[in-house]
Amino acid sequence: MIPDVESSLLLLERARGGDAGALDELLRRYLPRMRKWASGRLPPSARHLLDTEDIVQETLVKALRNLSHLEIRDGGALQAYLRQALTNRLADLYRRARTHPRDTTVGSDLAAHDASPLEAAIGLETLRRYEEGLARLKAEDRQAVILRVELSHDYDEIAGLLGKSCAAAARVAVSRALARLSREMKRDGR
Repeated sequence: MIPDVESSLLLLERARGGDAGALDELLRRYLPRMRKWASGRLPPSARHLLDTEDIVQETLVKALRNLSHLEIRDGGALQAYLRQALTNRLADLYRRARTHPRDTTVGSDLAAHDASPLEAAIGLETLRRYEEGLARLKAEDRQAVILRVELSHDYDEIAGLLGKSCAAAARVAVSRALARLSREMKRDGR
């Protein structure tokens, strides 16, 4: 279910004014989508110490408490701000994981369930190309891709968020945005 954008903005204003209930409601609305977006993005070397859900919740609480200095005019901007805050936190975790490598000594004869180094490298390379390609898209195309691919919204919800007249128009917008993203990712792969 998609949160009503206008009521999210009203909740944001109330939260800025110190209303803890409004802050809780914003968390209830945005936490599930940010969890879905962050799923699988936590560095493998940090997974033994941290839980993705904890990282997402901690980051969103901090981000929502620091909104007093930002000008958020629509629900898409709020979602983009929260996604960027989460992206920054995950980047910090990646940097920390590189400077503090995890112990890789083998303690048993059991097969590892982690991806092989090659699988991890290919996955990281694809993710890097995706993120860089996404960053080069126009804002509306980027939002269409994120809403459909990362947050799994249906086309009716996307139509409402992007201001499209119907689900079919949203489907066309998403298809075109995905085609542009594909071209950007191929450009990076050369």
